[in-house]
Amino acid sequence: MQIIEMKNNFEKFVGANVTKNAPKVSIITPAYNIAKYIAETLDSVFAQTFQNYEIIVVNDGSPDTVEFERVLEPYLNKIIYLKQPNKGAGFARNVAIEHARGDLLAFLDGDDVWLPDFLVSQVEFLEKKHLEMAYCDALIFGEPLFEKRTFMQGAPSNGAVTTVNLLSAKCSVITSGTVLKKSLLEKFGLFDAAVARVEDFDLWFRLAKNGARIGYQREVLLKYRVRPDNLSGTNVERAERSVRAMSVVYEKYNLDEAELKVWKRRTALCEAAVELEKGKWCLTQGDFTGAASHLAEANKFYRQPKLFLVNFLMRFSPRLTARLFKKMRPLEFSFISPNNVE
Repeated sequence: MQIIEMKNNFEKFVGANVTKNAPKVSIITPAYNIAKYIAETLDSVFAQTFQNYEIIVVNDGSPDTVEFERVLEPYLNKIIYLKQPNKGAGFARNVAIEHARGDLLAFLDGDDVWLPDFLVSQVEFLEKKHLEMAYCDALIFGEPLFEKRTFMQGAPSNGAVTTVNLLSAKCSVITSGTVLKKSLLEKFGLFDAAVARVEDFDLWFRLAKNGARIGYQREVLLKYRVRPDNLSGTNVERAERSVRAMSVVYEKYNLDEAELKVWKRRTALCEAAVELEKGKWCLTQGDFTGAASHLAEANKFYRQPKLFLVNFLMRFSPRLTARLFKKMRPLEFSFISPNNVE
């Protein structure tokens, strides 16, 4: 491995076995606190049936750098390794994109795993359908609550990938399943690092807003890892991120009448979801007053009899209500609150 660049706390290393010619696909992998997962991720890349690629791993100022680089050592001759101070996943992806030589970019988070035919299937699909961006389905793993389900079972894609369908969640893009033309980003901009944690949704919306040809396969071509400590965060944080995504697109883009109509409905749903998840969290922590307040607020939107029933039960026996929730939905209870109340 040779050091190509070292300045301003930024380092670039290029493995001796990295292709000297520009590859067809540049694989973009940001890394932060994933030392125990990165080997499985890289192994899945090197097991691809499609071989015309380079992989760019960006260490985004990770606190586990010593262990991460120890695990990474056997792979260094085969990758491009960039190292920078922590600036967030969006910024890390942008740095990798700036160093990418491929006409196509494929995104793979450092704890997810591609199946062997991911690249060949996605590249062929993109070219056959004359698309500029394509994504696919994923098998969820890592947490019993979600395992044996696919991403599209929980977040299905139906119809054309338009701004309206992205806003309504009729189409939901999984970043680690995405391949797109680099020229799209050169024309319409990279990830907006200023909108951390929703920069991926912002980018997909911006590309659709500018008429990019986006499609998807329902074929499962990767495994998407769910864990409480990853960038997706807790249930409350995920719900709050959806609210933030709606806020970002409203502030950044001039929504037309159709988009605005869907945006209002989706924003109300996302805000209700935040209240619902906060209610569940309070229930697991024994804060029954807070739980009742949040669930009542959520039900102004949902108007579900079971939420009325839960609030009714908490008036008379809040601890029994918490125990019933734990008994009836033990996996969800554990995922919300590892330190369960009795």
